[in-house]
Amino acid sequence: MLDELSVENLGLIAEAHVEPGPGFVVITGETGTGKTLLLGALRLMSGEPARGDLIGPANDETRVEGRVIVDDREVVLTRRVTQGRSRAYIDGAMVPAKALTEKMRGVIEIVGQHDQMLLTEPAGVRALVDAAFDAAGERTSAEYHEAWEALVALRQEQELLGGDRRALERELEVVRYQRDEIAAAGFERGEDELLDIRANRLRNAEGLVERLQAASAAIEESGAVDSVDRAVSELRQAEMTDGSLGELVGQAAEVAGLISDLRAEISGVAQSLEHDPAALQEVEQRLATLSELRRKYGDTLDEVLGFEARASVRVDELDRLMERAEGLGTEIADAEVALSTAASTLRDARRRSADRLTVTATGHLTDLGIESPVIRFDVEPAEPGPNGADSLTVAFASHDTLQPGPVSRIASGGELSRLVLALRLAAGADATAIAAFDEIDSGVGGGTALAVGEKLAILAEDRQVLCVTHLPQVAAFAHRHYVVEREGTIATVRVVEGDSRVEELSRMLAGLPESEKGRDHAAELLALAGRS
Repeated sequence: MLDELSVENLGLIAEAHVEPGPGFVVITGETGTGKTLLLGALRLMSGEPARGDLIGPANDETRVEGRVIVDDREVVLTRRVTQGRSRAYIDGAMVPAKALTEKMRGVIEIVGQHDQMLLTEPAGVRALVDAAFDAAGERTSAEYHEAWEALVALRQEQELLGGDRRALERELEVVRYQRDEIAAAGFERGEDELLDIRANRLRNAEGLVERLQAASAAIEESGAVDSVDRAVSELRQAEMTDGSLGELVGQAAEVAGLISDLRAEISGVAQSLEHDPAALQEVEQRLATLSELRRKYGDTLDEVLGFEARASVRVDELDRLMERAEGLGTEIADAEVALSTAASTLRDARRRSADRLTVTATGHLTDLGIESPVIRFDVEPAEPGPNGADSLTVAFASHDTLQPGPVSRIASGGELSRLVLALRLAAGADATAIAAFDEIDSGVGGGTALAVGEKLAILAEDRQVLCVTHLPQVAAFAHRHYVVEREGTIATVRVVEGDSRVEELSRMLAGLPESEKGRDHAAELLALAGRS
């Protein structure tokens, strides 16, 4: 039960606080007073999207707060709305708006005028039929959703793999060729520098040999080796007299060794640089191969080898992807079969639900004054989607002698209102703790209006029913009656009882709250409803 409801700056309502109480509660008022805003407050409390046009002129924020009691446990739900932002709270703690939806699911059902449009749209009819599912139907629906999600996930994975198998094969062929081309050349890091040095030597071998030989000859001709050897000998003789000259002897011996080693080194290099055209051709070919690889894969040998490493990794990845792609195709085929089976099962469940809905709603329509109504649901196969593979429509006739047709074309305004009420009651609105109806009685009048009022009063015997109405015949059945009144741009909400209620019903009947005849008719209505 909605125990309390407070609103601030909600459209025309600057501030209001109501305590509906149990049973049947109605809200009335002149057109344009903003009486439907109170049910808008319930929608906000139930986590529905917040519209910026709900914010009134008093300030830049709308605030809605309600205390709901279910199974002797109370919860306080709050919603604050500013331009571009909405905040939700449960018992003072901040929560996402969807948490309000979860909290109020199965607790409150709001039926509005817009629900009439749902009967003209396959999606709306489907939602109505699904709302009437039994446990088996709900399980079947969950199984379909699971099958759909599995298929969608597999298809997304297939897309992430890079498309179809042929595209993977083409990429694998290219990357494998690139990897193998670099690997076949057999280059190692640093080899480019060694090749440059060797090529330079081979290209200039003859000149280098001449210069090295000349250097060796210069050392030989200078007598440097003999001169240093003699110096070493003399220093050793001197050391015999002066032992402190040992360091000089060592230095001289070292110089003699260095000169001897240098001459040997020069000779060795000169011998290794003998002119070899075949070796030069081999090095030049190696450099040409490196140049071609650098043109394709990188500016340096290191970059080329890095490309090879990445290509090798990609080849392994593509090999695994090819394996996965092959298995994925089979999985997708199996998932499509599973989805088709789940869709067929769900379609059968919807047909059974529609049959139950038809029987129950027909009974409600009879209670609402339509003598022998006909309701027919058509559940036909359609392209699979997130909610099934069905297209659902509903046809209606006000009498069994008439041919049922689309509700938008066949049903009058009053019939459509009663049809929506009957279907929503049959689909489970009568199973929630709080049922709220927003001008669901549009187009209804006279004895039919009395039938609607009586139906809602009976519904309120074991739950709270809130109803925004313009019909005095409906309002007369209420246990508690609120009136929304407007002065200028400000609307206020007050409870009416006793004479005040008679005046309001008289206004609704004839537009003359002070009329004696109107008041007599209002009192008669209250007596008829058992509320006098």
